[in-house]
Amino acid sequence: MKKLILFVILQQYADWEAAYISSAISMLGQGKYDIKTVSLSKESVCSIGGFQVMPDYDLSTMPESYEALILIGGLSWRGENTQKIGELARDCVQKKKLLGGICDAAAFLGTAGVLNHAVHTANDLNDLKQWAKDAYTGEENFIAKQAVCDRNIVTANGTAPLEFAKEILFALHAADEKAITEWYNFHKLGVYTAPMPGAAQK
Repeated sequence: MKKLILFVILQQYADWEAAYISSAISMLGQGKYDIKTVSLSKESVCSIGGFQVMPDYDLSTMPESYEALILIGGLSWRGENTQKIGELARDCVQKKKLLGGICDAAAFLGTAGVLNHAVHTANDLNDLKQWAKDAYTGEENFIAKQAVCDRNIVTANGTAPLEFAKEILFALHAADEKAITEWYNFHKLGVYTAPMPGAAQK
């Protein structure tokens, strides 16, 4: 049976952040994963780049069993209707499933209180503290790094979609370490600098 990966997307979501992860999971995962989208409702969601997506689930219809919950960044995480996603994130941690958040979605995890005991990152520590207020007490666990994985929680800042994807791939054990590293290097360094994935090293 395929393992279910759920992507949480809101209006004006960062489509490039989702694309790197979902395509890598599909290409490297060799058919082991099923990727579905979740949003606040079943209504069409439009990305920052203008891509329209009909979510597979809303919060009331999404499956209870899944392998990973990945919150994609965007411009709507500070809206009033996102509190239920905080409940979903806490439930994910309690179930000991993989939880990911990038850009504003990473800071949102701070408002849900799930970053207090895990090493993590986000766009800006001061912004995270001001937004999350008393729900966030994990300042000593914040590090200024592109992406971090700790205690089954992956966080990244908004300039790190590739690093975010790499950490998720490692955490999922989606492929062997060599294949994941080659995928990352190829997309990060470019075709003329990185060796082709799978190519023999000289």
